[in-house]
Amino acid sequence: MTGTDSGTKAGDTRPSIVVSGPPAVGKTTLARALAAEMSMSYVSGGDVLKEMASDLGYDTAGDDWWDTEDGMRFLREREQNHGFDRRLDERLKGMFERGGIVVTSYTLPWLVAPGTGIKIWLDGSHTSSTERMQNRDSVSKQQAYEITRERYDKNRRLYREIYGFDFGGDASVFDHVIKTDGLSAEQVVEAARNAIRDGVRP
Repeated sequence: MTGTDSGTKAGDTRPSIVVSGPPAVGKTTLARALAAEMSMSYVSGGDVLKEMASDLGYDTAGDDWWDTEDGMRFLREREQNHGFDRRLDERLKGMFERGGIVVTSYTLPWLVAPGTGIKIWLDGSHTSSTERMQNRDSVSKQQAYEITRERYDKNRRLYREIYGFDFGGDASVFDHVIKTDGLSAEQVVEAARNAIRDGVRP
């Protein structure tokens, strides 16, 4: 299916891993790297949600679709219809609990039972996210700042309204918190690898 990379054998019962964090903090880069190293499937919560948007007639082509005006319009539609997120999260939750995947998701760490899988939060400043989006998507610094701020604020309000948790404020559900400011992508991967291996919160 769209949003997944094959690699996990059928019946893989290893604990799943979820990577969460603010927009443009490096979640996808880390999740793909971990999935490749561990021969597990990669699942993008955002890609699954894009499938749902596509079913409604949105043209979701392009990795940076969320940063377009059309993507922002879908975010506003989501605010009026929480069914999108509830269906997405139930789908991801079932996949995660079966084991053997690495998934990027804003919400799963708060929705799955404690002790289920491995939960990683990438803790990066808004300045860092702005710079990352600016370089990644070739937009101006001001555009990147406004997009990342709006996405973060909208998601935080949305998840508080739907589920009652404090996205970006409550890190108690995470097994590992990695501060990404000043780290390269390779260093973030190494920090995550070490944290998972050692089984301790850095």
